[in-house]
Amino acid sequence: MNSCDYIIKGDAIVCMDSVCAVHDEAAIAVRDGVILEIGGQNALTEKYKHGRIIGGKGRVVMPGLVNSHTHAPMVLMRGLADDMPLKEWLEGHIWPAENKWLGEEFIRDASRLACLEMIRSGTTTFCDMYFFEGVVAEVAKEMGMRAVLTAGIIDFPTHTTTGPDDCLEKALRNIEKYSDEALVSTGLGLHSPYTCSPDTIKKAVTIALEHDVLLSVHLSETEWEVGQMRERYGNTPAMHLDSLGYFEARTLNHHCVWLTPEEMDIMAQKGASVAHCPQSNLKLASGIANVPAMLKAGINVCLGTDGAASNNDLDMIGEMSTAALLHKGAWKDPTLVDASTAISMATANGARALGLGGAGVIKEGADADLVLIDMRKPHLTPIYNTLSHIAYSVKSSDVETVMVKGRLLMEEGEVLCVDEQEIMERAARWGRKIKEA
Repeated sequence: MNSCDYIIKGDAIVCMDSVCAVHDEAAIAVRDGVILEIGGQNALTEKYKHGRIIGGKGRVVMPGLVNSHTHAPMVLMRGLADDMPLKEWLEGHIWPAENKWLGEEFIRDASRLACLEMIRSGTTTFCDMYFFEGVVAEVAKEMGMRAVLTAGIIDFPTHTTTGPDDCLEKALRNIEKYSDEALVSTGLGLHSPYTCSPDTIKKAVTIALEHDVLLSVHLSETEWEVGQMRERYGNTPAMHLDSLGYFEARTLNHHCVWLTPEEMDIMAQKGASVAHCPQSNLKLASGIANVPAMLKAGINVCLGTDGAASNNDLDMIGEMSTAALLHKGAWKDPTLVDASTAISMATANGARALGLGGAGVIKEGADADLVLIDMRKPHLTPIYNTLSHIAYSVKSSDVETVMVKGRLLMEEGEVLCVDEQEIMERAARWGRKIKEA
């Protein structure tokens, strides 16, 4: 008999491969963090000398969710400032709070809380854009999550940087430091075209191309931004970036609510990806991104929660459901962003955008980043179509077991990788301190 570490069984295995295959009454053999084989439950049990059997009747196995855009440490600002436009929210509340509170201890405690929330809701990979990304990297490693960390770059001094060159230098140090990590990789995160000068953008492009790392930016998030860019540069945000060679790098572009058809065509030709953040865009009244048009143009569209200060959670299952429903209503077409498309955006498309070939899918040779969902619930009974249930009915509380590269982070609802109570207590202390101030 061949050996394996785990055999993972489910009523259905949702692969999210090129044909979105669903295998009924199937199992997965895992060894050394890699998927060896997908097959019938009895056949794999007989073929492999296994260490443990996980899952079974009443479970669905799917790839771990990929949160393609967030600001993880902002969980400690959840609910700090709500019900206001983006510019007022950012400049009047969030930036002042960051200047007062950001430090390594804040970032560490906040990142642990964010990772805990993501693990509990089935996210195995996240792409972060923030400060002290070295601290976020250590937390991600400690908790066993896969992370792509894009150090924030902005033209004016912040609590953590003296200016754009300092931002770029710190980002470059992180790129070099984490170049050989198994689960953590790094990149550059331009805040936006209106807060980064053409010179800063060109320098970031050069670094991204030289080191073959991800380059990301908040792009065309609001009408105000588009107006500012037209006034300042005589061009739309994406066209401005294109004129600077930005799209020659491997790019992930967040929000993209106000893209023109011409911009979509250019981004599709250049292989740019878009991180769609529907809940944050709705909450801040930024608008509704024309995702159906992006998909039709050939853009790789994935999903992100944005930070918990503007969402107000890191729940990718909720984000996936919102994306599946929003565009049907916005464009008055019930066929848009169907169930398989929404799930792909939350899994395989996200991994593709982040350059993670071994994540986001279940197939032989892929990393074992897996989520088991407990379908034995009233709101999940009966089941006619597994993909539809995942997109429209499953809740984050239905996530039972989470595995990243063969390591169990949560099993049957119990988080194994950290002391959950300690993380919650430390976060609550920060909340009291910030509220009192």
